[in-house]
This record gives sequence, C-alpha cells and structure tokens, in this order.
Amino acid sequence: MWGGRFKRGLHPELERFSSSLAFDYELYPYDIEGSVAHARGLAAARVISKAQLAAIERGLRRIKRELDSGEFEFQASDEDIHTAIERRLTELTPAGASLHAGRSRNDQVALDLRLYCRVAAREAIDLVAALVEALGAQAALHAAWVMPGYTHVQRAQPVTVGHHLLAHAEPLLRDARRFQNAFESAGTMPLGSGALAGSTLPLDRRVVARELKLPRLTENTIDAVSDRDFALDLAYACTSTALHLSRLGEDVVLWASSEFGFVRLADEVATGSSLMPQKKNPDIAELLRGRAGRSLGGFVALATVLKGLPLAYDRDLQEDKPALFAAVENALESLRAATLLVERLEFDRERLAAAAADALLVATDAAEELVRAGTPFRTAHEQVGGQVRDGKFEAPWDAKASVAKRRLGVTARAAAIRREAAALRK
Repeated sequence: MWGGRFKRGLHPELERFSSSLAFDYELYPYDIEGSVAHARGLAAARVISKAQLAAIERGLRRIKRELDSGEFEFQASDEDIHTAIERRLTELTPAGASLHAGRSRNDQVALDLRLYCRVAAREAIDLVAALVEALGAQAALHAAWVMPGYTHVQRAQPVTVGHHLLAHAEPLLRDARRFQNAFESAGTMPLGSGALAGSTLPLDRRVVARELKLPRLTENTIDAVSDRDFALDLAYACTSTALHLSRLGEDVVLWASSEFGFVRLADEVATGSSLMPQKKNPDIAELLRGRAGRSLGGFVALATVLKGLPLAYDRDLQEDKPALFAAVENALESLRAATLLVERLEFDRERLAAAAADALLVATDAAEELVRAGTPFRTAHEQVGGQVRDGKFEAPWDAKASVAKRRLGVTARAAAIRREAAALRK
C-alpha cells in the first residue's frame, strides 16, 4: 500500500511486530460498511464512475461473505484488516484501485472504530437493560422481605431484599446513560480528513455520513484522525459497569456463604470442588469481581496510549484497539453472566428473618423516637449508645415495623426501573 517510496521491504521481524491484523480483524464489518459508503461518496462526487461503484460494491459484498464464512485467504503482506480487504478487492476488480482516493488509513481507521463503538455501546445498553430488568423483577418479588442492611459489613439498620437489589440497579441505569453518551460521541463522521489535511478532491462528506447514519461531520481534520475521546467514553462506561458488577458479585458471595446464608445458589450458577464433595461455590459472582480488572486495565491502557501524543496521527494509536476491545468484551460478557446469576438467585426467607430479628438494628429508630419527644439528637444518640453498651437496650419496635415507617417504596421503584429498562431497549 505504501511501498512505492521504498526500495526494500520492512524487516520480517519488524513486519510481525508492527502487524495489527490479529486484533483489528474484528473491524472488518465496519471497514466494509465504511468502504461502501466512501465509494458511494466518490461516485456522488464523480471521482469514480457508476460502473466502478457497482464493481466495488460487488467486490466488497463478496469479501464480506468470505470473511463471514472464514474462507478469506490472508497473505503475509496483509499488515492489517484494511490492507487485506483492499488487496483482495483489487484482485477481484480493477476498480478496487480507485477506492482509496480521498481516503487515508488514518481517517479510515477512525471511522471503523467509531462504527464499532456505536454498535458495542448499543449492545451494552441492551444488556444493561436485561440485567436491570432481572434486578427489578427480583426486587418486586422480595419487596417486603426484611433483612439487615450493612455498613462496614456490620449490621446497621433494617431494609428489604428488594431495596438492596434496587441499590444495584440504580448505578446500572447510570451506566446505561454512560453508554448512550459513548454512542452519541462516536456519531461524528471523519472520512474526508485524509491523513491529516483533507483532500483536494471534490468529496461530498454529507453523502457518506448519510449512508452511515452518522449525524455529524468532524470539523477539524487534524483532530478527526487523532481523536479517540469517543473510545475513552466507551472504555470508561465499560469500566464503570464492571466495577458495579464487581460490587454485585461481592454481595452475592457474602450472601451465599454459610455465615450469612441469605441466598441458595442454583446449580446453573454454581460450581463444586475437585476435592471437597460438599462444596457449592459462587464462582460466577467471584468472577464478576475478578474480571472487573480487565475493563479497568483496558481503560488505563487506552488512556496511557493517548497521553502526551503529538498531533496528528501516530502509530501508537494502533494500540487503541486491543485496549478498547478488552474493556468492551469483558463488560458485555460480564453483563450476560450477571443477568443469568440474578435471575437464578433463591433467597432464604427464614435466614433473612432471623438476621433481621437482631434488636440492635432499630437502635437508630430508638434515638429518633427520643428526638420526636424533644431530646436533642446528640443526647439521644449518647443515651441509646449507653444502653447498648450496658446491655440494657430495648427495641421500640421490630425490624419489619421499622422498615414500614421508613416508606422505602420498593414496589413502586421496582416497577419504574423495569419501565426504564424496557425504554432502554427501544
């Protein structure tokens, strides 16, 4: 693709070092989609003929079928998926040599990655919605099941299972908005920027943007080829989601332990031990904790690639894809696993009720009862604390009554959350 400037080829070891085909292969559907749109833009600008456009489109459709079926034959000279597709296109039709007019790999890759990010963000939103729906459904079923709420992993005040589950749904709804922002930030069309300074050809970028359903055009050619903020937005949304799933996994691990016994793990979401026949382990929940590091690592790796890069394009940006793909793949897989886990949680009402029977859970209620009678809060806090210390504390009511007084509104919020999840899928 660039060999005309050189007398000798790149050293074979360095050719292997610089090749990105092993990971940017994933971009092939978007490269073909972008190439079709670019060809139509060239035809609209009369840079290529209608006959050339038809030949290019036929060739790209065939290449797509070959890649989909695994029949595409790569060559050692294929530096990346973009060169592989163009090389194959020129084998199929002489018109293939005209496709790259007005286009650099710099703006080509920027476009492909944007298209990938939009598809990945949309898929993530759908998966978040499925998990939120599962949490909302479980919350509605257990809206009145009283359990201890915890701070510092110490019993604190009574809540319900439903209220606790909804506490995991709320941050996921925020994650959905982060993915929506990532989807929108990737919606700018960079083709026509060339390597960094545009093209002297009469390109109609609006035609290409309409073909790709991208709502905006980039304004600055240098920024267009070097911008990866949209990828950072998606990687951050993946990281935030992975962190929230890690916290959900931690709660399930605790609840499934013999010491808590709040949930029973269904066989489909548990594993055993190769040595101890009695074991039933919460491995899926543990993996939700452990795999959060993959998305976080991808985000940090991507940010590190971008830090301090001079404008415009630099080869360092080749490393954006392994980092981003790792963050995205992990988040999507973890969302699917978390949904299956939540759908199959079975709560033990007796163990929950026994734990909630701890009278100290309503110590704060006792202090607030004194406040209602006119006692300053700090005085009331000290009085109740002294009663607890001396073993003389008497609960003014039980945990169930305490929860009822707090009006947590679990049923209504669970229904609202499920409606929000359904709206996310539209």
